[in-house]
Amino acid sequence: MTAVDVPGLREVVAEQPYRLLFATVSGAHLYGFPSADSDVDLRGVHLLPADEVVGLRHGPETLERMWIRDGVELDLVTHDLLKFARLLLRPNGYVLEQLLSPLVVQTSDAHAELAGFAAGCVTPRHAHHYRGFARTQWQLFGRTNELKPLLYTFRGLLTGIHLMRTGAIEADLSVLVSELHGPSFLPELITAKAAGEHLTLSGGPSQELLWQTYERWLAELVTAQERSTLPEHPSAEADLHKFVVQLRLDA
Repeated sequence: MTAVDVPGLREVVAEQPYRLLFATVSGAHLYGFPSADSDVDLRGVHLLPADEVVGLRHGPETLERMWIRDGVELDLVTHDLLKFARLLLRPNGYVLEQLLSPLVVQTSDAHAELAGFAAGCVTPRHAHHYRGFARTQWQLFGRTNELKPLLYTFRGLLTGIHLMRTGAIEADLSVLVSELHGPSFLPELITAKAAGEHLTLSGGPSQELLWQTYERWLAELVTAQERSTLPEHPSAEADLHKFVVQLRLDA
């Protein structure tokens, strides 16, 4: 686990209206290329009490808030445990990354137990999530020429490849470049982005090289999915069901 050097995050967590099983940092900080002016993406799981689930008045499945605190833009999203568990059983890389993020603001025994189910939720279908994410970011880069969507593109592709090959989540782009022998121009672009969230590509690799590299790593992800030995369906559903029921009854 790694501490996030942003003042007040623990206070933000303490202010939430429901018990949080965990709160972690996602986004550019997790991906290893935050800028000096990056916002902080806080993600977590809250637990609705039983009377807000079985009664007439249902509590919020998702809580979202964006605001400025001490000069830092904060983006907080938490899901109720039941919704989060259902998302885990889908090919949704976002929730896996949030659950397993090493940038932990708040944790609990329930967080550790929930994280233990993560491996049983991974299937080859998660490659579709990362292909779609990369394609969207690549199109955004084409419109803006900004470093951020360019780095998000390759982060998505490399995370997907790593997951297909190992069954494990790795979201830090620098680590992925090292482990997968990724594009050699990425470390320089990561360094450049540190100066600003919306800087545009200046110099560096040509558009032709970027396109060729994108196509190559997209094909690598397709191949990694085809060769993956991951199970076709999640194996953790029964355990997640028992986990959700027990925590709800104890709430």
